[in-house]
Amino acid sequence: CFDKYIFIHEIPRRFNYDYLYDCKYIVHRWHDTCASLDNEGLGQPFGNSSTWFATNQHSLEVIFHNRIKRYRCLTTNPLKAAAFYAPYYPGLDFSRYMLDSYNTSVRDADHLDFLKFLRAKPEWNHMGGKDHFMVTGRPAWDFHRLRDDNFLWGNNLMLRPESRNMTIVTTESGLLETNLFAIPRPTFFHPSNDKQVYNWMKKVRAQKRSTLFAFVGAPRLNLNTSIRSELMEQCNASKNACEMLDCSQDLCFTPQNVMNIFLRSVFCLQPSGDSPTRRSTFDSIVGGCIPVFFSRTYEQYLWHLPQDIFSYSVIIPDNDIKEKLVNIESILREVPNERVLRMREVVISTIPRIIYRHPKGKFDSIEDAFDVTIRKVIERIESLKQE
Repeated sequence: CFDKYIFIHEIPRRFNYDYLYDCKYIVHRWHDTCASLDNEGLGQPFGNSSTWFATNQHSLEVIFHNRIKRYRCLTTNPLKAAAFYAPYYPGLDFSRYMLDSYNTSVRDADHLDFLKFLRAKPEWNHMGGKDHFMVTGRPAWDFHRLRDDNFLWGNNLMLRPESRNMTIVTTESGLLETNLFAIPRPTFFHPSNDKQVYNWMKKVRAQKRSTLFAFVGAPRLNLNTSIRSELMEQCNASKNACEMLDCSQDLCFTPQNVMNIFLRSVFCLQPSGDSPTRRSTFDSIVGGCIPVFFSRTYEQYLWHLPQDIFSYSVIIPDNDIKEKLVNIESILREVPNERVLRMREVVISTIPRIIYRHPKGKFDSIEDAFDVTIRKVIERIESLKQE
């Protein structure tokens, strides 16, 4: 554990556990928000499975907290700490007020109090918070409200001086700040040991794929920039080559519905969602399905996805789709089989790095998304110390 110790701040319950206790006030596109945050953030198990859960894509901060509480290199001695973790749940805080017309003072109240509390801790003074990190399960743009205008989206957590000193791990950075780092959204798959991972990868490799490409998602009818309607139109036109699961019918909350399509498909269309990236991409990787992107936004996942985006994905410019200049089926049929096999192998080999194991499990030879993140956070803080 030398140079790997983490110190977890003890913070008031109002900044984490009370959000879970009052889960009925948290807004998610989920039938039962409270159920989706059960089992240490994994949600409800699917059937009798111990590895598959109906996991909410915004539950990362809860999963991460429960993992780090079992991290093997914890310390209560701040002098030994390589990094300091602040277990605030900013995404759940944000979600309480995201859809109603709360004024900015209400939306900002908890994170301002939290930062004030943290700033007063003696451990903060050592590096002014630059050896601290926190995690959020929502995209960074939710925390970048530029003005105190009640009609603007979100809060201003990440614009505060204290936050800018910290390393912030988020499900999507996509911004210019150098202290923000994107890590994978949670998938449905949470194995407990190495064998379960290797058995799944073996199953994915052996899978016969009868569908050329698939789309799992819902249209964005009120979003002019979205290409989802065009993708669904092309999928319907390619009846023998494309399979679609319309998430507006509430079919995508069941892991089996989603994963069966990904397992049957060679390529999976991954347009932007409510933000430039989406959780479905990581589920499709778990299924061994080669993602088709319409921009290069996934290059922000520096720690977990291959640096060469073309080694594991196909990119079709979204403008070409919007202007009806290309036919997706034709493009994908032109990809040589040798390249398809290479890309699929890269996708499958990436699975361990983008999943979050069960908090009560143990990996012996595998680094999962949590392990990679902790290692990279400590490396970054060490470089700041050297500077």
